[in-house]
Amino acid sequence: MNKPIKKIVIVGGGSAGWLTAGCIAAKHMSDSNGSIEVILIESPDVKSIGVGEGTWPSMRNTLEKIGINEKQFIQECDASFKQGSKFIDWTTNDNNDSYYHPFMTPDGYNQVDLHQAWQASQSNISFADAVNVQSHICAADLAPKQIATPDYAAVTNYGYHLDAKKFADLLSKHCTTKLNVNYVLDHMVNIISEEDGDITAIETRNNGQITGDLFIDCTGSASLLLGKHYGVKFLEKKHILFNDSAIATQVPHPENSSNIASTTNSTAQSSGWIWDIALPSRRGVGYTYSSKHINDIDAETELRRYIANSIGAEKASTIETRKITFQPGHREKFWYKNCLAIGMSSGFLEPLEASALAMVELSCNMLTEEFPVNKQHMKILAKRFNERFTYRWERTIEFLKLHYVISKRTDSSYWVDNKLPSSIPDRLQELLELWQYQPPNRLDFIQNEEIFPSASYQYILYGMKFITKPRALDHKYGSSRFAIKMLHENKIKIEKYKARLPSNRELINAILGNT
Repeated sequence: MNKPIKKIVIVGGGSAGWLTAGCIAAKHMSDSNGSIEVILIESPDVKSIGVGEGTWPSMRNTLEKIGINEKQFIQECDASFKQGSKFIDWTTNDNNDSYYHPFMTPDGYNQVDLHQAWQASQSNISFADAVNVQSHICAADLAPKQIATPDYAAVTNYGYHLDAKKFADLLSKHCTTKLNVNYVLDHMVNIISEEDGDITAIETRNNGQITGDLFIDCTGSASLLLGKHYGVKFLEKKHILFNDSAIATQVPHPENSSNIASTTNSTAQSSGWIWDIALPSRRGVGYTYSSKHINDIDAETELRRYIANSIGAEKASTIETRKITFQPGHREKFWYKNCLAIGMSSGFLEPLEASALAMVELSCNMLTEEFPVNKQHMKILAKRFNERFTYRWERTIEFLKLHYVISKRTDSSYWVDNKLPSSIPDRLQELLELWQYQPPNRLDFIQNEEIFPSASYQYILYGMKFITKPRALDHKYGSSRFAIKMLHENKIKIEKYKARLPSNRELINAILGNT
């Protein structure tokens, strides 16, 4: 029980495996006697899914922490700047049906009730437009900073859109050449365990047994260690989140100089929604849907019809697509004995709001900050990890379901079924009732690192025309002068930012050295 944890074996590559390797190695490896060894085993027989092209702003800190500069990242990963999400046709499916979920928290958010001030003075415009500059920046396809702004610094909060395969390749190169991660390209054929059930080694086809003290399962949805070997139960959530399929493709820009969108554009369809992610060289487009509500042929027809709007029907008909299937849900536990699952091996819900890579980052952060000293210490940390991430998965499920529950669409069984009480988690039902009387606030979400803060709930609720009754009570958090002042200052800031920020395309061209 007192044997020190010195040798970390990560099984599986891709973004999850290499991010995990990079975070551990950057924080815990050194030339001293107290350093640890990190080994990543990647099978040449298993191809990465290659999706997951959107990140949260937290990725800036992760990349900086592991020592990758932003210019190199953008150049090698075909990356662009993401400042939030735009939702189209989710509420009513009419010509004016769109709203933004920006990455920035409104100024004064935790000081006054901006929702009530918006209702009282600016309800003729959308909530995000009234309380935040960022939706206006996104609508104009502007960058989050000026060309002279240093790496990872910003005027507006931002994450990235990226090529998932190129990202994994960059991480692999960086981890092996800069962080001394030992890379083993080999196929796992067996898992060797001790009498107490802890894993002692991974047996590979060509390199024999690779021993370790802590094993990290990054084998994707196969979950070969935590799921298959240990049999940790998978908690399916398809009764809440219906989407279980996707058809993905890559689409050229209409012109090489075409604007690069600052948001992931999510456009609702009859039985799901289409993501549209703009990179400098192309767009990543896909339709995620419920196989219970639409067949693959009809789903692909809807996807090609969407693509035809930007590149024409003839070109859209020739685009190659690929089908992806998944089961929405997560493992009952994420850390069992000396095995921790990170990435899709721990669970996956759907691409909405790009939570997959964020979960990887959060997992890596908790592991590296509370790294086990020995097995006794590991037992305590595993319990804490499981409690924290059970909470995070539950909150993520509720937040994603919120987008469907408050839609007013009734044009297909998909949208009608999504509002059935039997498909809505009890806690979300209670919160929706509560929010009829008061807007979401920090007391609804009490963890110090909530995966989605209360401001995000306000963006979705009021972007989709949810009604919170104005309070009759007059108190300091009502529509005060300060709240009205915040909304007025936002108007001034909008014009200032729009005049001074370059477009996404202009900033990326400068970084790439294009003229």
